[in-house]
Amino acid sequence: MSSDTNDSAPEDRPTATPFLLALVVIVVVITAILLLNRGDGDGDPEQIGRAVVAQNDALQRQDYQAFVASTCAAQHGTEDEVLTRQRDSVAKRGERYVDGAGNIVVDGDTATATVRYHFGANQESEASADMSFVREDGTWKVCSVGPA
Repeated sequence: MSSDTNDSAPEDRPTATPFLLALVVIVVVITAILLLNRGDGDGDPEQIGRAVVAQNDALQRQDYQAFVASTCAAQHGTEDEVLTRQRDSVAKRGERYVDGAGNIVVDGDTATATVRYHFGANQESEASADMSFVREDGTWKVCSVGPA
C-alpha cells in the first residue's frame, strides 16, 4: 500500500474575506473623511486670493492671455495698454509681489478686499490697494487696477 499525499484532509487555510472586508471599511472611512473636508481651503476668500496671485503673476510674465483669464471683462483693455503699463511700473518700482489679501467681503457675485503688495527686492516698499472682484462664469476675477 502506498501513501498518497493527495488523499489527505484539506488544509485549514485562512480566507481573504476578513482582510478584504477590513480594506473596504478603511476605504469607506477615508472617502467619507475626504468628502467632509473637501470644501476647506476652497471658499470664496481662497479663490479671491488665487485670482489676485494669478493676475499679478500674469502681469509679471507679461502674459496678456493669462491676465485676461484672471481679470474681469471691464478691465481687459488692450494688450498694448496693459503690457505698457506693466513695463512702466517695473521700470519705476521693480517687480510687484502679492503679500496677501485681507478684509475680504463677499456680497453675492461681487467682493472687495484689501490687497498688500511690495515691489522689487525691497520688502519695505509695501503698498495696499482696495480691490474689487466679480464672479464671471463661476470664477472670481480681479476687477481693479492694483498699485503701479
